[in-house]
Amino acid sequence: MAIDEFAKKNNFPDFVLNKKANALISENNKIILAKPQTFMNESGKAVRVLTKPYILNPKPLLVIVHDDIDLKVGKIKIVKERGSAGHKGVESIIKNIGNEGLIRIRIGIGGQNDVKAMKVVLKKFSKNEQKIINGVIFKTTDAIDSLIKNGHEKATNEFN
Repeated sequence: MAIDEFAKKNNFPDFVLNKKANALISENNKIILAKPQTFMNESGKAVRVLTKPYILNPKPLLVIVHDDIDLKVGKIKIVKERGSAGHKGVESIIKNIGNEGLIRIRIGIGGQNDVKAMKVVLKKFSKNEQKIINGVIFKTTDAIDSLIKNGHEKATNEFN
């Protein structure tokens, strides 16, 4: 949802399927947005295919946006070069491309320690939660803009 909103806000073209990466992509002004179409725990394969042509020094900015059951619904947190904390999609990405320079925007969808991950990830949001999520989607697009324009440190200070 956050990537779709960022694309809309910044006038990106429609997403198209990149068969080699098995991901929907949209490109605009040297920015590539990608939505892997693999299972979540294999998303690193898509990221590897898409980033392989851009192994430069210095490395280009790579931002992963993902859900996180360890954060309360609606909270976002920007982290850099951190472990996966058990998130299978992030694990796959780290396994496939490494963690150096990897920036992630974690979007909270949980916050209840006693609830199993599958119940949180697969459930629909309540009306109140959906209202909160809608707000955090806009906040996330602002965080992505800030990362691109101002860098990791300033964006982290502003949004964490």
